[in-house]
Amino acid sequence: MLLVFGTALTGGALWRRGRAAAVARLLLAGAGVGFVLAGLAPADVNENQHALGALLIMAAGNIGLLLTGFTLAEHSAAAPLRWGTSLLGVTAITAFGLFLSQHYLGLSMGGMERVAAFPLPLWALAAGVHGLIRRAGRLHETMPTGPLSRAG
Repeated sequence: MLLVFGTALTGGALWRRGRAAAVARLLLAGAGVGFVLAGLAPADVNENQHALGALLIMAAGNIGLLLTGFTLAEHSAAAPLRWGTSLLGVTAITAFGLFLSQHYLGLSMGGMERVAAFPLPLWALAAGVHGLIRRAGRLHETMPTGPLSRAG
């Protein structure tokens, strides 16, 4: 749910305008729903619901993550965040393909599933930290630096 609300609340502050940005946000919101579904139904309790949630995370979320790397606005997102977002998206999509083809590269099935699913929350953390740093910088710029006068 945090991804759904976070994606909705960022509005136009972090994103470029246009269809690609809207699609990216929609895909990320779908991944947020996937995290809820997979979290509410572990694979050993309800495998179908867990698989649906995992599919939303790894398909919609990872495509949305890659697309997000291209739709973050230059004025509000630092270049390392944009490049990192794209790199996480490529990594996650590659891991998802390996997961589907059952090539786990020495990891177990669950290990490759995590490699395919965890770039999205990692990106959400990085984007949140980036936003906090930007906000703190803006607050610091508006604070008076000289001595305050006392009225009285």
